[in-house]
Amino acid sequence: MEMTEMTSVSLKRGSLAVEDNDSVAPAEEAKRQKVSECCLTTGRAGLENASPPSGENVLGPPGAVSAGEGTENSDARLEEEEEEEEDGLSEEGDEEEEAESFADMMKHGLTELDVGITKFVSSHQGFSGILKERYSDFVVHEIGKDGRVSHLDDLSVPVDEEAPSEDMLTVLTAEEKQRLEELQLFKNKETSVAIEVIEDTKEKRTIIHQAIKSLFPGLETKTEDREGKKYIVAYHAAGRKALANPRKHSWPKSRGSYCHFVLYKENKDTMDAINVLSKYLRVKPNIFSYMGTKDKRAITVQEIAVLKITAQRLAHLNKCLMNFKLGNFSYQKNPLKLGELQGNQFTVVLRNITGTDAQVQQAMNSLKEIGFINYYGMQRFGTTAVPTYQVGRAILQNSWAEVMDLILKPRSGAEKGYLVKCREEWARTRDPAAALRKLPVRRCVEGQLLRGLSKYGMKNMVSAFGIIPRNNRLMYIHSYQSYVWNNMVSKRIEEYGLKPVPGDLVLRGATATYIEEEDVDNYSIHDVVMPLPGFDVIYPKHKISEAYREMLTADNLDIDNMRHKIRDYSLSGAYRKVVIRPQNVSWEVVAYDDPKIPLFNTDVDNLEGKPPPVFASEGKYRALKMDFALPPSTYATMAIREVLKMDTSIKNQTQLNTAWLR
Repeated sequence: MEMTEMTSVSLKRGSLAVEDNDSVAPAEEAKRQKVSECCLTTGRAGLENASPPSGENVLGPPGAVSAGEGTENSDARLEEEEEEEEDGLSEEGDEEEEAESFADMMKHGLTELDVGITKFVSSHQGFSGILKERYSDFVVHEIGKDGRVSHLDDLSVPVDEEAPSEDMLTVLTAEEKQRLEELQLFKNKETSVAIEVIEDTKEKRTIIHQAIKSLFPGLETKTEDREGKKYIVAYHAAGRKALANPRKHSWPKSRGSYCHFVLYKENKDTMDAINVLSKYLRVKPNIFSYMGTKDKRAITVQEIAVLKITAQRLAHLNKCLMNFKLGNFSYQKNPLKLGELQGNQFTVVLRNITGTDAQVQQAMNSLKEIGFINYYGMQRFGTTAVPTYQVGRAILQNSWAEVMDLILKPRSGAEKGYLVKCREEWARTRDPAAALRKLPVRRCVEGQLLRGLSKYGMKNMVSAFGIIPRNNRLMYIHSYQSYVWNNMVSKRIEEYGLKPVPGDLVLRGATATYIEEEDVDNYSIHDVVMPLPGFDVIYPKHKISEAYREMLTADNLDIDNMRHKIRDYSLSGAYRKVVIRPQNVSWEVVAYDDPKIPLFNTDVDNLEGKPPPVFASEGKYRALKMDFALPPSTYATMAIREVLKMDTSIKNQTQLNTAWLR
């Protein structure tokens, strides 16, 4: 097994775009992102594009599907949502600006060298190819804990006599739903909403009563006669407190509390998708659970669970949302838990490859037999001029002024105009309220932090930072751990190559133990693990142990005391395999003429009965189609990097071919 160093890439090597960049999508795909207005009562619901690293992009206020089972609103939360739900920015208006400025922005981004990614395990010659020329060239199917691969292949709703009927979802007009929603959320001075019964039958009245109570928890209804006409009047039964909990009687005891479903999504990350679904259902995002987050610039299929929302209501969203499809519904007793998955199955197309058939064969055989270095991929470190690991390091150093500065200060490269103005205002005045006024989109990390600073003041930065969702806060320190791990693994391979040596670590169960001299021949590089720094790990018994210490000392951190004053930011550490061998590896080289045609069918294509693509024996271009499975927290881009022998950073690919990205 031969290890090679990463060298500079020739300008002839083509271009390869990485996972989390939406702005290089072809125009026709960008248009598909727009949401159908069938569920909107107003025309102002544009997509809010929050800046990295938030990932909490949400839709503007929807109106047709309103609050229902699972709502947990409080007065404070309502006020917060009202504050956050400013007019969304039109995605269409930003598209041209992003396309023009993306290449400039990426000049200031990171390269693989910046985050410690420097080695390869294989000896084959690299070749060029374009990854994600279309986001549909990258498809991820989740593998559940039972080993079953998630597929969207059934849109039917489970038969449930107690579920709300389709009539209940459509009996109210969009205007009536908006008025009822405003009444439910105390957004106006009305104390009741009267709905005239046009078809005055008992059945019709019953459906309207049931629809209001099901879709708008906290509201009660009664029938009144007014001037010879029948009206159903909705009103609050118990004031604001009624919004704190879902209606207890609205969910049958015989039915599992969680509706599990398969979510098919295009060009959205998982939290993005959850935010969109929660907005349309008028519930809080935290009633959704999932086993793992999935890439943005891809088509992904994964299982989601939601508390006390019926399959019928979820299926109704298929009529309203583009780029999403929900199906394979079932009711279960338990939610899903992060990390429960076995891994992910990837189908990846590399277009316009330059490698010969022999080169492709050699590269793919190496991937199958040897694998790739299990580096944390570039998306772990952010896409802007301020890497996430720098913020993480400042948190661990307890340098809160630096944390604020790194997140809020002006930075090189292009950003959305409102973020630039916000940063400039912050740099000029250090006034969080003034900077916040420059942000029409407040769910981004910058907006959340500024809101925290406005609330708690500059003397309580820890509490201000705490207003950012916990997962987003921890992302920064995990990024720093990943940065250290990448650098240390590169040093380990440089020092000792790709064979186990005495003092390396291997896992026995969940416990790390040292390889002794007499046991070296019992292990391979695929058994060796390296620690992410923390208070509950051991370090190798060779030169790399001192390298860990030197790196953390240079960052003003004590490797012997990784506990933080704030418990959330204490690092326990973990172990990660140095080299990963993908499973179920297969591949084929196909010829094609039209760069816009899909080269394989998605789950939705199959549901719609589309025939699979037919390839000619010869074509203008060649593409490499790969299938492989990886365990959780493993980066497919690092496997592809090993095949192509190319730097996968957006910065490098942009410099190779900015014309293609534009």
